[in-house]
Amino acid sequence: MQILFITIYALLFFALQAGAADGSDILNLTHSGMGISALLLFLAAYTVVVLEEKLQLRKSKPVMVAAGIIWILVALSYQALGKPDHAHTAILHNLTEYAELFLFLLAAMTYINALDERNVFQALRSWLVNKGFTLRRIFWLTGLLAFIISPLADNLTTALLMGAVVIAVGGSNTAFVGVACINIVVAANAGGAFSPFGDITTLMVWQKGKLQFTDFFAIFIPSLVNWIIPAALLSMSVSNKKPIVTEEAVCMKLGAKRVMALFLLTIVTAVSFHNFLNLPPAVGMMLGLGYLSLFSSWLKKIEHRAFSSDIPLDITGHQHETFDLFRMIANAEWDTLLFFYGVILCVGGLGQFGYLAAVSAGMYDGLGHTTANVLVGALSAIIDNIPVMFAVLPMDPQMSHGQWLLVTLTAGVGGSLLSIGSAAGVALMGTARGAYTFTLHLKWTWAIALGYAASIVVHLFLNASYFTQ
Repeated sequence: MQILFITIYALLFFALQAGAADGSDILNLTHSGMGISALLLFLAAYTVVVLEEKLQLRKSKPVMVAAGIIWILVALSYQALGKPDHAHTAILHNLTEYAELFLFLLAAMTYINALDERNVFQALRSWLVNKGFTLRRIFWLTGLLAFIISPLADNLTTALLMGAVVIAVGGSNTAFVGVACINIVVAANAGGAFSPFGDITTLMVWQKGKLQFTDFFAIFIPSLVNWIIPAALLSMSVSNKKPIVTEEAVCMKLGAKRVMALFLLTIVTAVSFHNFLNLPPAVGMMLGLGYLSLFSSWLKKIEHRAFSSDIPLDITGHQHETFDLFRMIANAEWDTLLFFYGVILCVGGLGQFGYLAAVSAGMYDGLGHTTANVLVGALSAIIDNIPVMFAVLPMDPQMSHGQWLLVTLTAGVGGSLLSIGSAAGVALMGTARGAYTFTLHLKWTWAIALGYAASIVVHLFLNASYFTQ
């Protein structure tokens, strides 16, 4: 906890010492009463998020309230300065950013819920148990799969998928589930860092033309190191026992394999939308949700006809329910979706007071590129790598390819330092509530920090040639 607030206040020091970016419509209001009030409000809201477990208050609630009040302060400030339309234009940009993220996550979460409803994860758990895998081997297997899948899918979707498997395997063993979720978050973030499609921040860097598609693969080994070191340390706390074996064999429901195929097709569609059509991946994800909606109509009719005359009871004694897409959508992790709304608008509002530009300018001008890029990773653990990278890119610091690879690496994997630092961590806190918590993750931050530092050293050594480009 002390490390968290020391980092926050250190970054605020740079913010208060620096001015706004030149050539921007955003004014330097960091010393104004409105600006300071917005900053304190954001810190208070994030403190409540950190204390979510003790306060028993969902993380979305404080940031949503803070976001609304911060933008009231933004609007009042710019109206007083004779710019009544500034806040409206600015918030539309933030809402667009959120809309893309929201639609992407909604489609991904719906597919995860559909796979869960079709007993895919339960069947996978049964397969793992029947294979005789120990908890430690499952720990390594799910981490490796997260690292491999996240470059193709995004790190959030990968974390949700592997997290569901871990929860299904671990059951009531919260100690295993918690540690395995930490491993998955680190692996998914590390795997997503070396691919343009693995994380939203890598997409942003690629779209801005700072790096070519193949350049990202230069940080594959540093990303691997970032995961392997904490995984090796975490695995020491995992029991080598086997999960509790149940004699009951779990079978996937009708259409499960086709839902898996549609999910894969959806990922391909999202990637293709960005790669070939230059359209937001979220649009491709929503098209993929359309695939599932059409298939669900057919599946619902088939199941309704099969069970209408003589509705059987399932193993719990309840009537079998037909597949319902909108029930899958309703079961999405709405606390997570609304949390990101609050975070993006909070950070966007602070940006309108000049804080993001001030922090970026103070870091790059005062500390140098390497130190600044390392601190970007630390900052992404507190705020989220999306708004952090969103703050860095408009600054457009004149850096070499090696430095852009470094900030891509640190922004991608730095979020693993805290559970609230990445979409993967926030999502798993929701799905593995009670087992994977902020406090548990914080206990292992030292191990994750070792991997973070080692990955930076490996990058500086292996990719030295990129620093001259």
